[in-house]
Amino acid sequence: MPRLRRLLAVLAVSIVASFLTAPASALDTMNVRFSWKLKGEYGFFYLGKEKGLYQKNGIDVVLGEGAGAQAALGGLVRGNEDVVIVPAIFAISAIEKGMPVKLAAIYQERTPFVLISWPDKAVTTPAQMEGKSLAVLVGDPATTYIDVFCTINKISCDKINKVQVDPQLKFPQFMQKRVDLIPVYTDFDLPLIEDRTGTKFSVLDLPKFGLSVPGLAVVVSNKGIAEKSELLRRFLSATDEAIGLTRSEPAAAAAALKKAWSAPPSDELIKAQITAMSDTVTVEDGHPVGWISDRTVSDARKLMSTTEQVDANKPATDFYTNDLLKK
Repeated sequence: MPRLRRLLAVLAVSIVASFLTAPASALDTMNVRFSWKLKGEYGFFYLGKEKGLYQKNGIDVVLGEGAGAQAALGGLVRGNEDVVIVPAIFAISAIEKGMPVKLAAIYQERTPFVLISWPDKAVTTPAQMEGKSLAVLVGDPATTYIDVFCTINKISCDKINKVQVDPQLKFPQFMQKRVDLIPVYTDFDLPLIEDRTGTKFSVLDLPKFGLSVPGLAVVVSNKGIAEKSELLRRFLSATDEAIGLTRSEPAAAAAALKKAWSAPPSDELIKAQITAMSDTVTVEDGHPVGWISDRTVSDARKLMSTTEQVDANKPATDFYTNDLLKK
């Protein structure tokens, strides 16, 4: 009898242990790839993971750095990733060319980019760009559509000295005052360069003066929509909650992101990036965070048509779905 009791006790412990470990093994793994290296822009994903928001939705989320939007989108199509986080304009361009993916959420209806200048040669309005030099970067939306920006604001682009610059040399060229203006993002570059230089730069807000380019977005494959729609819904629902939590707890989001960052900047800088990102997240009344409108996609394609071929007969709904967002 004692032997039987010991056997039953061991069995009971094993059963309890199996129950304790079951939730982790029952989680659905989701691979999420960013378009670039870690930055405050991605803070809400890490806060959501640390606070168990994805786990609560049955997801073991695996977050990974990227090496450009095109590489991330390619990995998505190949099935290496379940979700990629890229600027929406790059996804729209890829879909235009036939890539079998869709936008599932756009968190920034307008990319928060600006042109910065030194205070002693301040440029804060489009007209002040005339006679100045501008660093032009291949593939950067801020300078790709600079001719459109000039047209909108009725200034002469011919009077702007456009200097082709390698992206890696953008900041050195500016710091050495070889160019007057460079494009930066208010939720990443701007806090970083101001922190490192101790300078408050003059800013020309591009969206304020009419250049509206959709920014941070969630992109999924058509195959993923067909085969993993419920999992994707749970992911987007958890992300919605993570964005809300980050608004109220930016310091916690900064701390969560810092743990994953191999060589992080200061806590205050990460927090500044995260706060700037939160301020740019679009929220439409009556819709969940990330809701996509026909207008956002149509306007983006109209802008794209100034630099690349666009099929005017292709409906906006070919580019996105709102079906995965919680109602």
